[in-house]
Amino acid sequence: MKVFITGGSGFVGSTLTGELTKSGHQVTILTRAIRKERKLPEGASFLEGDPAREGPWQEQVADHDAVINLAGASIFARWNDDYKETLRKSRLLTTRHLVDALAARKGKETHLISTSAVGYYGFHGDEPLDETDPPGTDFLATLAADWEKAALEAKNHGVRVVLCRFGIVLGRMGGALAQMIPPFRFWMGAPLGSGRQWLSWIHERDLAGVFQFALEHTNLNGPLNCTAPHPVRNREITQVIGTVLGKPTFLPPVPAIFIRWMLGEFGSVILKGQRVYPRRLLEKGFVFRFSTIEEALIDLLR
Repeated sequence: MKVFITGGSGFVGSTLTGELTKSGHQVTILTRAIRKERKLPEGASFLEGDPAREGPWQEQVADHDAVINLAGASIFARWNDDYKETLRKSRLLTTRHLVDALAARKGKETHLISTSAVGYYGFHGDEPLDETDPPGTDFLATLAADWEKAALEAKNHGVRVVLCRFGIVLGRMGGALAQMIPPFRFWMGAPLGSGRQWLSWIHERDLAGVFQFALEHTNLNGPLNCTAPHPVRNREITQVIGTVLGKPTFLPPVPAIFIRWMLGEFGSVILKGQRVYPRRLLEKGFVFRFSTIEEALIDLLR
């Protein structure tokens, strides 16, 4: 299958590209600037273009059987009004431009696998959540719902649409784990806030596996919770990281007021969390390589 990827240069996209090419797929990665030092596996190539802007790159989309949309500014930053607008534009404009490009595929079997987030559900404390639950009303939930709505417009062109609602992606080359590990190196790892908030997570290799699963199971559509079957509390993942690194945690929790001061509105996302389960993936027979946080962190950190 020929696969077109936006956001393919990030740590999720890099892992996914490697897995797809190993399986025999041809991959085209849209990037704003092609740098000669970047290395790609055999079967993958770069195409220069800005997905947030219309351009000649859109003409190339029609040559592909599937599109994977990973593009979007990182949520791991201090949120203010300007950055929240950046979050919205980087997701919605990219998705709309992809959907417009997919119009040229009308009449051909085509697949769009578009990113979303478990933030879609809003905050529900200890309540378990799956794909049947409605969206929340906070900023992140509204953004995820609008993002999904933009992707679903592709159905008007006869495209099969899968919505991958990401949990926290744990990987070697970036993402949440890169933000979490440094304090532990200096024996300063500690829970955040109450430590009771849930963390719905997924190993990067399992996430790549979900995308391959979605490509292969052409009867699958709609939302998929891309989270491991065993979410954990913040206190638990803190303890496991310390144990795996040989840096036991003994400091008191980081005060919630400090986290909100550092991260603004995003601090509330860190302090509340969600308890999300991958009901549809499990029902369809997807098998996780790393279903527990211990298995995932031993693989990633050792």
